[in-house]
Amino acid sequence: MSGATSACRLRERVSPLSTRSAVEIVEVSPRDGLQDEVTRLSTDSKIELIERAMAAGVRRIEAVSFVRPDRVPAMADAEEVLAGVARPPGVRLAGLVLNQRGLERALGAGVDEINVVVLVTDTFSRRNQGMGVDQALSMWGAVAATASSAGLPASVTLSAAFGCPYEGEVDPGRVRELALRVAEAGPFEIALADTIGCAVPPQVTGLVRSVTGATGLPVRVHLHNSRNAGYANAVAAVAAGVSTLDASIGGIGGCPFAPGATGNIATEDLVHLLDRMGIDTGLRLDALLDASRWLAGALDHPLPGQLAHAGPFPLTTIPT
Repeated sequence: MSGATSACRLRERVSPLSTRSAVEIVEVSPRDGLQDEVTRLSTDSKIELIERAMAAGVRRIEAVSFVRPDRVPAMADAEEVLAGVARPPGVRLAGLVLNQRGLERALGAGVDEINVVVLVTDTFSRRNQGMGVDQALSMWGAVAATASSAGLPASVTLSAAFGCPYEGEVDPGRVRELALRVAEAGPFEIALADTIGCAVPPQVTGLVRSVTGATGLPVRVHLHNSRNAGYANAVAAVAAGVSTLDASIGGIGGCPFAPGATGNIATEDLVHLLDRMGIDTGLRLDALLDASRWLAGALDHPLPGQLAHAGPFPLTTIPT
């Protein structure tokens, strides 16, 4: 039996696990990936990372964040990065904003969309953003209204939706309630973030269905692989109807304000997984692997992603 025939039969067997034939991947390595790295990439290297992602077929990239440089020094050159990227037709570059000042910078820099983070627990929210959840909801509403007036699409991320490093387990009912409240401001999408990588598949399935059913809005899922369940959670999210997943080239990433929250799911590993399931991402795996190996060299340390080491399957060469 040929390798191609075997792969086709594998897809026939596993594709019923998912209700989706295609999944959009949002590349987050330039922002969430780099924000907590000890090695500071130059502006030119950040631009190259974005360009490599675009060359691999990525059409939606979280490129920068507009936050205080003293809090997140790695994102201090957001305007310069955006100015240096030539955007092909169909590519959308997103910026993270946490307040009105960040939105003003984003508007001036010419982002294609913004994302606003609302932490779901008060302790984490105060440590991360210096405000409680209710204040963060008010901030989101004001930012969303200004963005709407400017014609700028806005999404919102409910961060630590599956667990908090300070308060522990998070009640899914609370997340559902917060999703309904953020939906009032008219986001085009709600993201559920497993910020510390503590979720397990049944949680993901349940929360995705709960938030989708309550709000009627598209749900994006942002997964960390801190406890090695990120890819299982990605499969659970897709099976629950999610059509957009965040991922980071090489699996880099973390949160400066969440102890132990290291490692997003790796884009190339996720693409390989979805491809073997018969789910199209529109991305070029070879280009993603090249980008991952380049990034490991630029950061001067091994990256968490596994596919760059093991190689895709079926193997094109037999290991010695």
